[in-house]
Amino acid sequence: MPMIRVEGGVYYMGCSAEQGELGKECAEDENPQREVTLGAFEIGKYEVTQGLWKAVMRYNSSRFKGDDLPVENVAWDEVQTFLRKLNALTGKSYRLPTEAEWEYAARGGVASKSYKYSGGDELGEVGWYAGNSGKSTHAAGSAERANELGIHDMSGNVWEWCQDWYGAYPKAAASNPRGVPPASYRVLRGGAWDSVEDKCRTSTRYFAAPGTPQAFIGFRLARTLP
Repeated sequence: MPMIRVEGGVYYMGCSAEQGELGKECAEDENPQREVTLGAFEIGKYEVTQGLWKAVMRYNSSRFKGDDLPVENVAWDEVQTFLRKLNALTGKSYRLPTEAEWEYAARGGVASKSYKYSGGDELGEVGWYAGNSGKSTHAAGSAERANELGIHDMSGNVWEWCQDWYGAYPKAAASNPRGVPPASYRVLRGGAWDSVEDKCRTSTRYFAAPGTPQAFIGFRLARTLP
């Protein structure tokens, strides 16, 4: 899976002006907006595909079958097993992105143009969602446009697991935040093939139990850089 280098920087995480207004587009859990500083990292150019998943795990429980489609119907716990096996095979240290890394990359990092969705203000140009998906996933990277960093499908196609537990945002500024203490749910980001437009914004948050697979949940890789 090709990886994109994301240069470190400072951004405001949460419900910013282009994302909408609290109580309208923005949900309560997207606030308070806060300053976040991140170091450089790598993130997958595409969502992990079924081809890669099968090569590592030797099975495929996805609802929509195809080697170039994003793997889905995988629980957060299963993803941890995949990562351990992948790292053993490659000698690298792949992981899930933190929620802060995910949003920063989706917004375009230091190249951000402050779009509503990842790569543009017209969702149909950058992602597969309820309005254009035909009720199924699509090949990784097949949407018309990538985002400012060349990353595909961070709005739509499948929701993506993040490393963090789901909880309320702290108010204080943070450096390389790792989320809240252990809780009941893990963070999901990005929206999916069956999502309405509002759920595909770059600041939208969702969650699921770590042992719960769904046909609208997949993931992408991340890696810490020196």
